[in-house]
Amino acid sequence: MKIIEVENVSKIYRRYKKKEGIRGSIAGLVKREYEEKAAVRNMNLEVSEGEFLGLIGPNGAGKTTLIKMLTGIIAPTSGRLEVMGYYPNDLKNAFKQQYAVVMGQKSQLFFELTANDTLRLFQKIYDIPEKEYQENKAYFTELFGVKELMDVQVRTLSLGERMKLELMVALLHNPRILFLDEPTIGLDAIASRQIRRFLKEVNTDRGTTILLTSHYMEDIKTLCSRCVVVNHGSKLYDGDTAELFDCYQKSKKLTVTFTHPVAPGWPGGQGVLLEESPFKKVLLLPREEIGKALTAFMQLEPSDIIIEEEEIGAVVERVYQEGSEDICRNTQKSQERI
Repeated sequence: MKIIEVENVSKIYRRYKKKEGIRGSIAGLVKREYEEKAAVRNMNLEVSEGEFLGLIGPNGAGKTTLIKMLTGIIAPTSGRLEVMGYYPNDLKNAFKQQYAVVMGQKSQLFFELTANDTLRLFQKIYDIPEKEYQENKAYFTELFGVKELMDVQVRTLSLGERMKLELMVALLHNPRILFLDEPTIGLDAIASRQIRRFLKEVNTDRGTTILLTSHYMEDIKTLCSRCVVVNHGSKLYDGDTAELFDCYQKSKKLTVTFTHPVAPGWPGGQGVLLEESPFKKVLLLPREEIGKALTAFMQLEPSDIIIEEEEIGAVVERVYQEGSEDICRNTQKSQERI
């Protein structure tokens, strides 16, 4: 069942251009110059109920604008939008009660209230029956492991603890769709991993449809079986996440440390030496060179070896630059499977 349908949707902003100085301000009173900026252009997208979809792309690509249109915060300039059978910008209460939004850079919490009082407030906002409220509160309190935090003020919580409460508040009314815009931004590795685990469980156990935007590759690769790459407001790729990274993730970062000093350089072929000291070497290597490099370094008896994936920004940039044929072919293959 399709829960989100986006057909040829565009969002065009009209921006005033003012020349510098007082003279420019006065001239603007008489005649103003405007330019048009397409935040989203001719977007087509379908999302099935229960799906976990990743939206990736650089800053300014149009990801947040798309989410704002899907939630009714802003209206599209043209095209057709349908979310759960509603046109979002009508902002009907029946529609608003069936979705939730969590933005990593904006909080919906009241910092002077305790966590318990915050949840009780949102119970009243969404008119949640008492039995359902208590069941959901107990479920999420246990899931997030925050029982000891429920009677303290929100402003005293750490960033990771606040994000858990943001998700509890968002999921308290059992939304059919959860929109997440950079939920792990600023979090440390442990908190990010916990948030990913919680989101996966909510999607699996409750069947909540989740749309996630993130600059962190681990978020997308761990959670989303399908992803959409967006740049300059246009969709470049729509399909299998693993296939995308297999096609466009060209390099890996290799960090090797030693308890004894080793000679400069490295005993391998291709690659870029990013960092070097007598006890540590950091290289950026083509994926096919990793095995050869590991074999060479093992002869030097390293104390530790870390292999890291290429950053998601580099993958998106490569998708955008290589564009044309390969992307169209991959997109078509993936969409046929969907």
